[in-house]
This record gives sequence, C-alpha cells and structure tokens, in this order.
Amino acid sequence: MTTATDDHTPVTMQLHHHTDLDASPSHLNSSPQDHFSDPFDIANTKKASIQALRRWREAALVLNASRRFRYTFDLRKAEEKEQRARIIRAHAQVIRAALLFKLAGQRAIVLGTEVAPLPLCGDYEIALEQLTSVTRDHDLYALQQYGGAKGLSEKLKTDIDSGIADDDVELSKRKNVFGANTYPMRKGRSYLRFLWEAWQDLTLIILIIAAVVSLALGIHIEGLKEGWFDGGSITFAVLLVIFVTATSDYRQSLRFQNLNEEKRNIQVEVIRAGRREKISIYEIVVGDVVPLKIGDQVPADGVLISGHSLAIDESSMTGESKIVNKNQKAPFLMAGCKVADGAGTMLVTGVGINTEWGLLMASISDDTGEETPLQVRLNGVATFIGIVGLAVALFVLIVLLSRFFTGNSKNLDGTTQFVRGQTSVSKTMDGVVHIITAAVTIVVVAVPEGLPLAVTLTLAYSMKKMMADKALVRRLSACETMGSATTICSDKTGTLTLNQMTVVEAYIGETKLNSPEDGSQLHSAVSSLLNEGITQNTSGSVFTSKDGKGIEVSGSPTEKAILSWGVKIGMKFDVVRSESIILHVSPFNSTKKRGGVAVRQRSGSQVHIHWKGAAEIILESCTGYLDSNGCLQSFEREKDFLKEAIGEMAAKSLRCVAIAYQTCNIDEVPTDEEGLAQWVLPEDGLILLAILGIKDPCRPGVKDAVRQCSDSGVKVRMVTGDNIQTARAIALECGILTSNTEDTEFEVIEGKTFRELSEKEQEQVAKRMSVMGRSSPSDKLLLVQTLRKLGEVVAVTGDGTNDAPALHEADIGLSMGIQGTEVAKESSDIIILDDNFASVVKVVRWGRSVYANIQKFIQFQLTVNVAALVINVVAAVSSGDVPLNTVQLLWVNLIMDTLGALALATEPPTDHLMHRPPVGRREPLVTNIMWRNLLIQALYQIGILLVLNFQGKSILHLEHDDPKHAKMVKNTLIFNAFVFCQIFNEVNARKPDEINVFTGVTKNPLFSGVIGTTFVLQIIIIQFLGNFTKTVRLSWQLWMVSLVIGIISWPLAAAGKFIPVPKTPVAIKLYQRCIAARKA
Repeated sequence: MTTATDDHTPVTMQLHHHTDLDASPSHLNSSPQDHFSDPFDIANTKKASIQALRRWREAALVLNASRRFRYTFDLRKAEEKEQRARIIRAHAQVIRAALLFKLAGQRAIVLGTEVAPLPLCGDYEIALEQLTSVTRDHDLYALQQYGGAKGLSEKLKTDIDSGIADDDVELSKRKNVFGANTYPMRKGRSYLRFLWEAWQDLTLIILIIAAVVSLALGIHIEGLKEGWFDGGSITFAVLLVIFVTATSDYRQSLRFQNLNEEKRNIQVEVIRAGRREKISIYEIVVGDVVPLKIGDQVPADGVLISGHSLAIDESSMTGESKIVNKNQKAPFLMAGCKVADGAGTMLVTGVGINTEWGLLMASISDDTGEETPLQVRLNGVATFIGIVGLAVALFVLIVLLSRFFTGNSKNLDGTTQFVRGQTSVSKTMDGVVHIITAAVTIVVVAVPEGLPLAVTLTLAYSMKKMMADKALVRRLSACETMGSATTICSDKTGTLTLNQMTVVEAYIGETKLNSPEDGSQLHSAVSSLLNEGITQNTSGSVFTSKDGKGIEVSGSPTEKAILSWGVKIGMKFDVVRSESIILHVSPFNSTKKRGGVAVRQRSGSQVHIHWKGAAEIILESCTGYLDSNGCLQSFEREKDFLKEAIGEMAAKSLRCVAIAYQTCNIDEVPTDEEGLAQWVLPEDGLILLAILGIKDPCRPGVKDAVRQCSDSGVKVRMVTGDNIQTARAIALECGILTSNTEDTEFEVIEGKTFRELSEKEQEQVAKRMSVMGRSSPSDKLLLVQTLRKLGEVVAVTGDGTNDAPALHEADIGLSMGIQGTEVAKESSDIIILDDNFASVVKVVRWGRSVYANIQKFIQFQLTVNVAALVINVVAAVSSGDVPLNTVQLLWVNLIMDTLGALALATEPPTDHLMHRPPVGRREPLVTNIMWRNLLIQALYQIGILLVLNFQGKSILHLEHDDPKHAKMVKNTLIFNAFVFCQIFNEVNARKPDEINVFTGVTKNPLFSGVIGTTFVLQIIIIQFLGNFTKTVRLSWQLWMVSLVIGIISWPLAAAGKFIPVPKTPVAIKLYQRCIAARKA
C-alpha cells in the first residue's frame, strides 16, 4: 500500500504529525484523555494550511495515487506555477529597466530624434513590433514621439471618442494584423493518459501478474484449449475495470474543462461606433477604446487616454502588492491587472500572446486542482475501510495457505488439492496463485478507491446542472459547503430586487413634481444645472441605438435610471457634455455613498462642483436649495420637511438619491495635473437641486425563496447600503421581516451602530439581526467575521470591489454575474449569473444534494463491503474455499465503484432536502440511520448467502448430482443472488430516511439506465460467460429464487426504517483507533 506526497507520486506509507491551526480537533473525541487528532478533519479547505493538506495525503491509504489525487490541489505544480510567474515577471522587468537606461542615454545624446520607422502593417501606420514594445517596455519617450495616445489612435485608425467601427471586416483585419486576444491553451489529458492512470492501481497490477502466471500454469497443466480460461478471465475482468474507470474519469475531466472555459470568458465593456457594448474578452482587438471603472480587469495592454484618480493594482503582474496611480506621466496599462480606484479610458495596443499576461497564462494555464472537505473526509473513510479490508485479506490469505499446505483444501470433485511429495510443483504454484489472487481481490473490493472520487463525479454533475440554474462554480469546495450554510447575508439591489430602476418621485427644492417626467415644471436655471450635474457626474452614457430610431443608456442601474429621467425632462446628453470640461472626478464608492465632479464652463471661468449620492447624506451637507423658480433659498424648516419626504419615499421601498452643487472660483482650482490628482473636492456648503425616489421592484418568487430558506434552517440577512427605512420596507416585501410592527431590538440596525458596539455586543446583536442598512463593505466584513466566530456557516453575496474581503472571508462567497466587478468575481467561490436570490437558494439545494448523494453511495458501498468480506471470511475459515471468486468480485467491484457512483452520485436534488436543517460540517459521514440501513441489509445478505453456501445442496436438492456440478450450481446461485441483492439495494440507497424509495426514480434516467444495464449484463455473464466466471447456466426456477432474494431487500428496508436510532454517533472509537494506528 502507498500514500502520495504533494507531487502525487507514490512513496512508502508513513505519517508525520503537524501542528495545524486550520484543522481543529475532531468532533469524534469522546474524552480529553484520548488526544485524538484526525488528519482528515479539515472543515474548510478554502483556508487550510499547506501542512494540513500534506498531512491528510500522508495519512491516506492509497492503491492508485495518480488517480486518487487527480482532482486535489497539486502542491508541487502550484509552486512551479508561482516560480514560472516570477521568472516571467523578472525577465520583463529586467528588459524594461535595461531599455529605460538605454533610452535615457539616447535622450541625453540625441534629444529630439524621432523613433525610426519600421515597415507598416497593412493599412495602419505603425508596425506590430513598435506597438507592442511601447507598452511592454513602458517606453514613455517613444509614446511621446508617436504623439501620445491621440497620435497612436490616429496611426491605428481609431476615433479616440467613438472607438473603432463595429464591423466584422474591420475586426477581422485587426486580428490578422495585430493578433487576437487569446493565448495557447494546454490540452487536457488524453484518453490514453486516463487509461495509463487507471492501470497504476497496485492491486490491479498484482492481479495482472497473477493472471499471467495462472495463464502460463493453466496452459502447461491443462493445455491451451482449457487452460487459458482462469488467467484469461482475470485478465479480461481487470482490463474491463481499467477501461470503464478510465472512461468515467475522462468524461468527468471534459466537464471540468468546459467549466474552466466558462470561468475564463470575462465580459468587457468597449466603445465601438460611439456605443458602449459588452463583448467577450477574447473579442478585444488592437485599437479598441475600453472604459475602465473600479473592479474591472484590464483586458489587454494599452495606454491611458484619460482618467480621473485611476489607480491600478498590478500585483498579479509585478508580484508586489502596490497600487499604482495612472496618469499622463505613467500611462501604461498591463493586461490582467485590476482597477483599484477611479475611472478612465484606455486605447488597446497589445493583445493575446503579445502581452506579458498572455505569456504568463500560456505557460501556467493548466489547473492545479483543489480538494474539498468532503473529499478529505472520504479519504479518511476509505482509509478506515481499507485498513479493515487489508486485515481481512491477510487473515484469509493465512487461513487458505494453511489449509492448502495441510491438505485440508479440496477440489470440486472432492480430491485433496495438495499432498506433500505427490502434488507437482506446477500444480502447487497454481494453487498458491489462486489463493493469492483471491486475497488480493478482497483488497480490491475492500479498499474503496472510487469513494473519494465519487465526490468529484457528483460535483462535476452538479456543476453542469448548476450552470443551467444560473450558478457558475469557481471553487469545488463551495458547492458542497453550501449544503452546510446556516445563514445567507444577501445584498438588496439586483439580488432581492429586479435591478430595473426607474425614477417615480422627484422633489425640486421643497416642491414635489406632480409628474416626475414633466420637464416643463422646471425653471431654466434649475434645468441647466440639473442637466450639467446628471450628464457630467456619471460613469454612464447616452447614445443612439444601432437602428438609429431611439436612444440607449449604459451604466449601473442607478445611473441608467437617473440618465433616463434626465432625457425625459429634456436633457441633451452630447450637447450638455460638450459645453463644459471635466477638471476632476471623485468616483462614487460604497463607503462614502457619494460621487462628485468639478467642471468648468467652456464659455466662462466659473467652476461647478456637482455631487450625487445617498439623499440623507447629501442633504446634511446642504445649506440651501434652489426652489422651483430658480431662486436660492436657505434652509429653515424645509430640511426637516425633506427628511420626512425621504422617510416617506424610503417607506415605499424607494431608493433616495440627492443631486446638489456648489460654485467655486477658478483660482481655487489646482492648475497642474499632479495638483488636480490630489485635489479633494469640497463636500460641504452645497445647494440642493433635486431628490429622486427610484423604484426597484422585488424579484418575483423571492418571497418563496426566502421562505424555503427559513423552512430549511437557513437564516437570510439583508445587508444593504440603502437607508434603514428602504431596507426595512424591502425586507418586509421579501419576507425577511415578518410584520410591519415595531422591530424587536437590533433586528434592524445601521452599519454605523453595529460597528460602534463592543465585540461581545456585536456577537449578541449578530444572532438577532435580520437587516443591516447604510452598511459599508467593512461593516459587511465585520458581520461575516462575527457570525463565523459564533459557529455559523456563512454565505455572502457581493458585487463591488470593496466586497472582495467579505467574499473571501465568508465560507461561501457569491458574486453577481451581471453587476459584479471582476475583482468581486475573483474573490468569490460561486458566480450567480442572473444576480437572482432564487438562484442562491438553488445552490443551497445542490449543496445539500451533493452531501446526500455521497451518503447514499457510502451506504451502498459499505453494505457490499461488509457482506462480501464476511461471506468470504466465514467460508474460507470453515471450508477453505471462497464462494465468490476473483472475476466475480471484480464484477461486483465494478457495480459498486463505477456504476454505483454513476447511479447514486447523479441523483437530482429534491424538495425533501429543503425541509431539514443544514448539514453540520463535523457531523459523521456515516450517520446512525445509515448504519441501521446497511447493517439490516448486510446481515440479511450474509445470512441468506451463508445458508446457501453451507446448506445449498440440500435446499436445492443437489445431493444426488455430480459433486462438481452441484458445487458450481450452488456457487453460481450465491453469486447471482448477491448481485441481485446489490441491484435492489441500490434502489434502497436512494432514500436512506424515507419509506418510499421509488419517488422520482423516473426523473433520473442515468440511474434507471445503470440498473437496467447491470441487470442485463448479469444475465449475459451467467448464461453465456460461464467459462470466464466459473459459473453455470441457471434454470428459470433458480433465476426466480435469485430475484426473490433480491426483492425481499425492499420490504426489509421499509420495515427497518421503523426501528429508532440513537442520536449519539456510533462506531466512533473504532474509527479513531484505526486512524490513530497510522501514526505508529
């Protein structure tokens, strides 16, 4: 037996004990004196240490390391990947440094000389080599010689404002000249590689060697015509196991490859033909104009056209955790980096393999895998079963060899197999080989190599189905951890609501507009300032639709709602935007709840500073307002009136946004670029222009989804940046709060209030809290940390860059596929593709289904293990013979491992799963209910088959038949009845805790197909392959006997479910001792 090191290669079995803070003491401890540390107890592989990951690998009993550890995190490859990345980064930096040194010398000698022209690329005025070297080498001098971003855009035939033409011919031409934004992907393992890995199983290798020896001896003793059957049948059975295993594994790998491709296909916003549109990152071409905002991934190499407070996180490329500010002095942008702050627009100059990111991804694109908590625990179960199986196999080997050499073993005709001094060496060797083969086969059946891999199978199946349910799994472990989730901290906007925002109420000063879309009610002075504030203080855009018949609006849902309202009240986006110049932008973020812009009129020297954000926050910064006649009024009682108006709108579940401004003299504005970048826009002394009430309806079905969570023991908490009244109103609509009566203490709380509590008070409040309003990302992170400290398994939704810490800290991070930034998606474990809370609940169902399916498979497999081992041991000890031979056990192993996993691991989730509490992360995998079920079935199978083994001849009236034929009929019936018991018990395993095991059986065609295929193959084996399996054809009466023996397991299972079981887990001490023995 072997274990595997971190590089997946077998080594001699050993165990090293490591101190590990991530793997907490096992729940299996019965007393403090035991000091039992379970290496397989890793509750959360997301944060597990390298020592913990190494420790469980070294403790596992493994027959085929390359197959067992195929889908685990490859520690050696991960290290190689990081080293390769460091080399690429270092080379790029050395080249860049040398070039900068060289260029500095050139500037000193020949200042003003222009870049030497290279041959042009097609219709473009710049060569590919020149273009890529400018950004790759951060050659500012060369960029200036080309005329900066504007000059480069002219050479690339790009309009710096409207982008390139959205034309297939133009795009194709650019790809041909400058390359596509793709990189060579390493091919996945071939089918032959999977065959080779399946062949690496130590026991199968021993069986093949034994089969070859048996083949040679058989032909020598009995001649070619009869002598090849024993060795040939074992060889065929082993090859069948290898091919079926490899085929199953290969199909799983294809599923994972498809899912990995989905993860890499990022959607990016570009400007083409004056319109903003989202395209695949692979469709980006040189010359594209790409707008960037907080959380975006830079999709290709490029230069900055314009930006405001743009800060880039370049750690993915440079390896240094440093935020780099980008401006005209540092305009180069590298693919793969993330936007940490600000906004800007870039011109793409390098794509695909012509970028450092492309080179990096091409060299490290192979996946290093990942283990899941269930996978680790199942390795523990497999090790426990394997140790028992090894002991049984060794015991059977000793007993059979002892009986053989003492003359107590008989042939089928009753003659003694070995007589000292009389039996030939070849016959002796043949007998010994048969005994060794029988013992090794017991090991094959006993050590469940397929058990940990069943997790991979069910995860691969679940992930594919979850894609249809609008959930893309980025981390395998999240899929099963979701089944243990006890609380979901959900965003409001877009998750619980539709994210289809419209302005339904508007206040201009203290006056409420009768019709919020009637611009004629506005004074020209108010209208002018509003239009300027809406147009310039936005990351969105308004442009003509493709058909030219209407307009389209881009931006976040809130931005789109305000821009659409502006258009309805008469705003001309392009005209208004052209009348002023943006001096500085303070981008909106979820911490300060506001965003501002400073603009200067082209026709004058006056500067307007426009602010937009949370209504109550902006209102507190205002000292006056413009009334409906355009006159400036100071606040007296009006502020209280407007606060009440905000409260009323919030109570109607409206998001309240205020727009305000102030004037500033041109002398107070910094004149240089560096000064502007550091300028902090004044936030006080503002003049209120408008307060808007924006409606975002609840999603249909979200109330049912919240109720489902509540019924299943999962508490839903809403965490939102909206004010507390809006949050409460939406929570009532969604069913998170149950009534509109006064909230219980701390059920609804503001983020600031929660933040200011002591640590103990935070823990007490977190238990009761259902809604957190006006929360910042740091409040969300604090809540997650507090809940996890209380022992909750926390799932968190998030879409912004600032949500990344909370998504990473949570047990399951759920990012939004539509509104989520790339930073949020990379920090998450699962991407909710439709941003819908109902999809989050479906993920919970699938998570529970994964756990339930694995438990079904364990129950089925343990039943087979116990029955097969006991039958062969009792028969070996009592009669010196085993009724289930090598080929028969290999067929049973195939039913149990591969076909059983296919049937039970692919059961779809049922409503029953959502009517029970979450699965505790440290609950035993084999529950008392499962022990009851498997013991009933195993005892029944053992009893009935041992009776047939010892009394079969008399029961079947075979006493007067030829002894050899009678024994063959008896053993064939035992084998047939045993397989039928497994087929019918597979149906029982579908519903371990339900009486009716047939519910929904037609909804899983794969299950029906596996059962039907196994049944048909068993008939073929018995009726036509007797020479290979050492069986004879059975009469129809004996077929009926086999069928009845199998069918009895159904009523027996139903009756057994009325037997009560204790709540305390059983069989704990034995498991502890077996695993602890590995430390010796």
